[in-house]
Amino acid sequence: MSVEVLEESGTSVDVARMVQLCRFVIERLRIHPLAELCIKLVDEDTIAELNEQWMDKEGPTDVLAFPMDELRPGLVNDEPEPGVLGDIMLCPQIAERQATEAREKGQEGYTTTDEVDLLTVHGILHLVGYDHAEPDEHAEMFGLQARLLAEWQGVLAGDRPE
Repeated sequence: MSVEVLEESGTSVDVARMVQLCRFVIERLRIHPLAELCIKLVDEDTIAELNEQWMDKEGPTDVLAFPMDELRPGLVNDEPEPGVLGDIMLCPQIAERQATEAREKGQEGYTTTDEVDLLTVHGILHLVGYDHAEPDEHAEMFGLQARLLAEWQGVLAGDRPE
């Protein structure tokens, strides 16, 4: 599994943790172990430019996903294929702001790291074909996202083997 994280945001994101999380999620989704993923941590100006260029939306966003080889999660009797998952652009400054807003709304102890983890999982799910435009898609994607994050927290707490 090749996971490359490019830090261009000027923040202090734990890159090693992010790589571990990516590998954990990709393994849980049964993506081929030789798949490639690149995450670029960018500043607000850069993500705003990308958001306008690719999504036709004005202003910065938290995460953008650019799938490459249209890899999909492996199913029970399917053999996953190797390839390039794609690129994720993530803005840690937006993640920090969203974490602060979550704490203000009552999510005590919610950190920027928690939000970066969430956005990383969210981006990977987009790369493998999940979306949240329709209510049923939203429920499926956010349910899987919550499950993966809970399992990840269990690994960090030593509850489950990696």
